[in-house]
Amino acid sequence: MRVALLVTHFRAEEKLILAAFNKRDISPDIILDRELNFDISRGSEQLAPSGIAWSAYDLIFERCVSTSRGMYALAVLNSWGIRSFNSYETAAICADKVRTSIALTQNGIPQPHTRVAFTPDSAMQAIEDVKYPAVLKPVTGSWGRLLARVHNRDSAEAILEHRQTLGDYNHHIYYVQEYVDKPGRDIRAFVVGDRTIAAIYRASNHWITNTARGGQATNCPVTEQLDEICVKAAQAVGGGILAIDLLEDARGNFVVNEINHTMEFRNSSKPTGVDIAQETIDYVIGQVEVVA
Repeated sequence: MRVALLVTHFRAEEKLILAAFNKRDISPDIILDRELNFDISRGSEQLAPSGIAWSAYDLIFERCVSTSRGMYALAVLNSWGIRSFNSYETAAICADKVRTSIALTQNGIPQPHTRVAFTPDSAMQAIEDVKYPAVLKPVTGSWGRLLARVHNRDSAEAILEHRQTLGDYNHHIYYVQEYVDKPGRDIRAFVVGDRTIAAIYRASNHWITNTARGGQATNCPVTEQLDEICVKAAQAVGGGILAIDLLEDARGNFVVNEINHTMEFRNSSKPTGVDIAQETIDYVIGQVEVVA
């Protein structure tokens, strides 16, 4: 089996993934996304930066830090019939919060009340429809960056003015959600194929609980209820290897907040006791072997 690991640079996760491949006697070729130079019209027989034809690969495992680089690389490679984890379609949905919300709605999966608007005036109306406090999010992004919780009209107007002044068109798409008063924590669950293999609580005194922002990880039991909603959410966006972020509402019910297609798990294996990297790679190899 010939595998390429597509990366920006080696973080803790990529080192764990490489070690997991090695345990299965597979040595992936390492391809850096900054070295990519696709001749789209030529097709898969052109050489990859590794010096062999792209068509020789049974699998591309995408782990780019840059969402745009990883997503467009997958678009090209999948168009040539080259298998990847995750697929371009899954990555494109997960990378866009609006598309994620649409997919969740189409599949009847609970999520926070969400509205989308395109001008400051309509965004203000969306915020007031959701009711204060409300959460403003960028439609693309990770690590809890550029999130804003607004408690009144004055703070909402200030955030909207700043967003409108920014040049990127993504900042002018206003994604508004209700604020879920979670119990000082949220949940990140890891879905591999059709199974939730592990989950963590992320606790923080701050309303943003990402571990990248200082949230503390502890084990979260994978109950039947949690597994069911996570697997359904993963299937709604195309399935594969995904991290599902969930909130618990006042009645203890789960709502899906976001879905991540290039998941980070460095802080999750120890508290859960699950070797997430090995579970992931064993699944991937099994899927490729089935196709072969």
